[in-house]
Amino acid sequence: MAGDRAAGLDRELAELPPGLRWREWMRRIEAVLFASATPVPRADLARVVGQGVSVDLLVEDLAAELEGRAFEVARVGEGWMLRTRPAYAAAVRAAADAGGQALDLGEFDLAVLAAIAWHQPITRGGLKEIFGREIGRDLIGRLHAQGLIATGPRAPRRGAPYTFVTTETFLAAFGLETLRELPDPEQLRDAGLARSAES
Repeated sequence: MAGDRAAGLDRELAELPPGLRWREWMRRIEAVLFASATPVPRADLARVVGQGVSVDLLVEDLAAELEGRAFEVARVGEGWMLRTRPAYAAAVRAAADAGGQALDLGEFDLAVLAAIAWHQPITRGGLKEIFGREIGRDLIGRLHAQGLIATGPRAPRRGAPYTFVTTETFLAAFGLETLRELPDPEQLRDAGLARSAES
């Protein structure tokens, strides 16, 4: 099916001189990232450039070209996306119709989401241990609906509970490339930026 979508696309651009060919491949990657609502993996970007061309180098050159602009190329999980630089977030909120992109989460919702991110894969029982109370299905449903969490692996035994994990949407929403960029919960508590679950 993906091959059908690329039918008629001249990937090699052999008629162009090398410099113009490289620039056209960069523009194609920029167009794909601009049009996509989710991070685009390397394999998908490779469908719009010449055989054997380094997608990583093209993305690096595109990122360098966008330096100083209001948006940037960001690595998110196994792919890339274009996003507005954080310095312009207030301007976007003030004037753009970005309502569908805003997270609708309260403080406790964010705390549960953070617990899932730090302890994934985690069950509802594991969340109950952390927070000392049952986590409602409605909260889990909201996090699922916003694409921030997904169902994770289950133990290989009959009746094992579902687990929850974060998604690439979570990484993108919080400006992270990988989960390794999450701050350590103890450091946050020590800095007075987070409370322990018992508080």
